[in-house]
Amino acid sequence: MTTWITICDTCKRDDWEARAPGVTDGETFADLIEAAATRTAGVRTRRHSCLMGCTRGCNVAIQGSGKLNYTVGEFEPSQEAAEAVVGYAALHAISESGQVPYKQWPQAIKGHFVTRHPPLPTDE
Repeated sequence: MTTWITICDTCKRDDWEARAPGVTDGETFADLIEAAATRTAGVRTRRHSCLMGCTRGCNVAIQGSGKLNYTVGEFEPSQEAAEAVVGYAALHAISESGQVPYKQWPQAIKGHFVTRHPPLPTDE
């Protein structure tokens, strides 16, 4: 089943304008995550403007139908962080419930979980 990585492309960390004028940290992080996910089975990406976690930028939602869903944030927009997000999403994709055992988490995603949401109820 597909796991979606929804990346906030408007996230800005302190001093972002001095580091990359005109490009948000969210855009930079989105580029890195999209590149890391290009050949990852079961994982797709999309961008969304504002996930409303501004004090914890860069924010990402990891979502799958019928599964636990997660918001992760407070990342530096780096290759290591992008690969950790994609690595976790790949594990989420193969998990029946969306829960991934802690010992399997990529190191660079540990300490970045903000929220966990239960699956939406079915209409049945």
